[in-house]
Amino acid sequence: MEFKIVNVGYIEEVCDKSPELIREMIDIFRDQVMEFSDEMEKLFSEDRYYDLGMLAHKAKSSVTIMGMDDLAGELKELELNAKEGIKTETYKNCISSFVNQTGEALKELDTYLEKL
Repeated sequence: MEFKIVNVGYIEEVCDKSPELIREMIDIFRDQVMEFSDEMEKLFSEDRYYDLGMLAHKAKSSVTIMGMDDLAGELKELELNAKEGIKTETYKNCISSFVNQTGEALKELDTYLEKL
C-alpha cells in the first residue's frame, strides 16, 4: 500500500517495529488529533491567537511522529505567526489543512493497522 500522508517507515523506526507500540502510538495520535482539531477551532473563534500558537506547537510534535513533515511545517508557521498575532488571515486555512490532512492520515493508519 502506498501512503500519501503518513510515513509508516518513520513510525516503525521510532517504535522499533513493535506492533503493540505502533498501535499505541496511533491510538494516542487519534485522540490528540480530535482534541487538537476542536481546540484549534475554539481558540481561533475566540481570537486567542497566542494560545492557538501554543497548541500548534503541540500538534506539530504529534504530526512529526507520524512523519507528516509538510503539515509540521505548516503548523510551525502557524505557531510563530499566532504567537505574534500576525497574518491572522492565514490561520483558518492552516486549521482546515490540519483537520483535512490528519483525517486522511487516520484513514491511512486504519488501513495500515488492518495489515499489521
